Amino acid sequence: MNKLKGGTDKITYLAKLVDDIEALEAMLEAGAISKGPMHIGAEQEFCLVTDNWMPAPVAQEVLKELADPHFTTELAQYNLEINLDPLVLEGACFSALKASMDTLLAKAGEAASRHSARILLTGILPTLSVKYMDRSYMTPVERYKALDQAIREIRQDHIELHIKGVDEINLHHDSILYEGCNTSFQMHLQIDPDDFRDTYNWAQAIAGPVLAVCTNSPLLMGKELWEESRIALFSQSVDTRASSFYLDEREARVGFGNSWVTGSPADFYKDSIIRFRSLLNSDIATLSTEEWKNGKVPKLKALNLHNGTVYRWNRLCYGENSGKPHLRIENRYLSAGPSTTDEIANMMLWVGIMAGRPKALDAIHEKMDFQDAKANFYHAARYGKAAQFYWAGKLYSAQELMLEELLPLAYNGLYKLGINPADVEKFLSVITNRIRGKGGSRWQVENYRSLIKQHKRPDALRILTATIFERQQKDYPVDSWQRPKPDRKLAGHEQPTVGDCMETRIITAQEDDSAELVFKIMQWQKIHHLPILNERGNLTGLLSWSDMAGIMEKTEGMRKRVSQYMVKHLVTTTEDTPLVEAARTMEVHGIHCLPVVDGQKLLGIITTNDL
Repeated sequence: MNKLKGGTDKITYLAKLVDDIEALEAMLEAGAISKGPMHIGAEQEFCLVTDNWMPAPVAQEVLKELADPHFTTELAQYNLEINLDPLVLEGACFSALKASMDTLLAKAGEAASRHSARILLTGILPTLSVKYMDRSYMTPVERYKALDQAIREIRQDHIELHIKGVDEINLHHDSILYEGCNTSFQMHLQIDPDDFRDTYNWAQAIAGPVLAVCTNSPLLMGKELWEESRIALFSQSVDTRASSFYLDEREARVGFGNSWVTGSPADFYKDSIIRFRSLLNSDIATLSTEEWKNGKVPKLKALNLHNGTVYRWNRLCYGENSGKPHLRIENRYLSAGPSTTDEIANMMLWVGIMAGRPKALDAIHEKMDFQDAKANFYHAARYGKAAQFYWAGKLYSAQELMLEELLPLAYNGLYKLGINPADVEKFLSVITNRIRGKGGSRWQVENYRSLIKQHKRPDALRILTATIFERQQKDYPVDSWQRPKPDRKLAGHEQPTVGDCMETRIITAQEDDSAELVFKIMQWQKIHHLPILNERGNLTGLLSWSDMAGIMEKTEGMRKRVSQYMVKHLVTTTEDTPLVEAARTMEVHGIHCLPVVDGQKLLGIITTNDL
């Protein structure tokens, strides 16, 4: 598979793309797209972590060990994915799906353990850091490299990441690897092609309320962002649009959409081709229209390849099952975890509401403003259960809307489908308890805030991650999870590094600041070491209390630039340096502070007090 280039390769691929649309239209016109029995399916993404609860880049080794076609790679080398077998939507299908998922996860856990790793279900791994966004952690698969290069070439600039919640994260990056921070539980529901418009629009309308009670990714690199930070993170990590001085009205490749669907499935795909340029191509030998004329079910490879690089939160997918073509909606907005019980409950809620659509809300595009549906979705991502929604002309809290309107639809829909009543009661009660109690995001946030009062941030994140793993193993729903033990010791953490103990929220000064100002800052903040940066933000010096001692009483000296007094020949360290080595370095040089750097960029500072 190659990056899309100009010339013959591109023209040939685009011809196949157009041909796929024509084949799909022919199948739709002939009524050949399957209308039943309906199936469900899912994709379970998961993280690989070390005994020290950090990302474990051993995905390829674990995948080779598994030798199971259910498993496949993900963008980052510390993630894998399970493709679960589709099941007919009836009876105990949800329990069967959970049993299959638990079996495959257990198999993955056994394989991972042979590579000193464990598996974890979470929307964003709490212990991820900028270090793991380096391109060396990208899975060496040609498709990922091609996609990364294509997006960078279109942007002509670094990828920007700016998310503001309770905290704020603002970074530039030179690859799409931030997309690898996201792990999800993607749910598939087969749909009737004749009811495509109303079914897809209904999926859009309910997305906000469903997301609000299922959030599970509030933290990124120790920052509290959105209740479902994956929505913002994924949107920005593969955005082909670079900021400029001009108003850019192109649509993002990751998004909710800008309007209700009004046409056929083929029209939906046509709109996608019009709005988004093709990023990848592949050598496709056959024409789909010819296959269809010859009585074969075409795979629509070009269309599926294009569709795989347009990331709608509700994505329309074409596929084949037992020789029959079908269409399905892929729900992409829900996180992995907190437990497989929670995930199946989320799936039953979504499928139930989809099936329980009341007659009064058919043709929802005529009864609800699309902007309200879109606003509801992003309110849910930001605020979770604290969000408010406009629904049927009324303003609801997330809890009210779900308990009074949508949860009853889910029960009705599932019973109408003939789902096992015991399963319906079991899993939808999980949703009810979570609505009235605590969800995944809130559990993480509250416990992280508590841990950070007693631990450095890296340790707090590790304890949080370890606790998620332990609670997950018991498969209790998240509303019943207990708090982490704040005084617990971290197994596998016998060799701490500088990054575990350094202070990252540091005060700095500029080279041209006055010595008087810097002295006052150190005095006000009661700090003994202050890094000095140049106009580019690079570390150029360090000022200590002892450096200032000789000039504090000299008015003339205090009026000079701080660059005249700072130490310029610095002894520094990196965040991966073992703590004992950093301590030895300070002892050898007779100093009490080490700036922690990546090249010329200051990451933190560590002092003898930290040790």
